Amino acid sequence: MKKQNWGRIIQMASGEATQPFAFMPDYAATKAALVNLTVSLSKELANTGITVNTISPGIILTPGVEHFYREMATTRGWTTRSWDEIEKHVVREVLSNPLGRLGRVEEVANLVAYVSSPLADYINGANLRIDGGSTGAIN
Repeated sequence: MKKQNWGRIIQMASGEATQPFAFMPDYAATKAALVNLTVSLSKELANTGITVNTISPGIILTPGVEHFYREMATTRGWTTRSWDEIEKHVVREVLSNPLGRLGRVEEVANLVAYVSSPLADYINGANLRIDGGSTGAIN
């Protein structure tokens, strides 16, 4: 990348990097470390044409996440088996966000595609949250 005077380093963290839950402190600490590493690397690679950014997704609907919340629906007594209804319960009772739904894999992929493109030349050292607004932070 240095020889080409252009490149992208994109790290994947989590909303827990800036707003950790009470459980899994080790996970939250490693994600926070990635955000810190992003800022340090962006300074280390100054004037090389290489940008370094972190993407911090909230809860993203994957098969594993769906399975987890379907099991939770049973233990919490949510009578519905419809995923749309389960998702509404999750956002209302577990982790709310202003959009009222979980993120989708393709939404994270779209952000990665943008940040890895020349369109994002001026984005560097950033922690880009894609969480539907669930992280209560100014920046």
